Amino acid sequence: MKSTSMSRLAMIAVASASLGLAACNDPADDGLEKQADTVEQASDAAADRMEDQADTMGGSAEASMEAKADGVEDAGEAKADALEEKADTVEDNN
Repeated sequence: MKSTSMSRLAMIAVASASLGLAACNDPADDGLEKQADTVEQASDAAADRMEDQADTMGGSAEASMEAKADGVEDAGEAKADALEEKADTVEDNN
């Protein structure tokens, strides 16, 4: 009987925590975070394709393509970080 009450207490604690987190979720915040994830995934995929293409090249062309791929990845991360910061601002204002 004691283990039953402990498991019920654990379920209540988990449910309470989940409800607390759900109450903090803002659709605008969620949308910006989702957009940030999408931007980062897209830039990573584009950079990967560029690196694959660079692997078929040689010499300075390969190095140039790899540098461009790094730039695409860095730009995507910067844009994703900016979106996440904006999401944090939206969250802080609510």
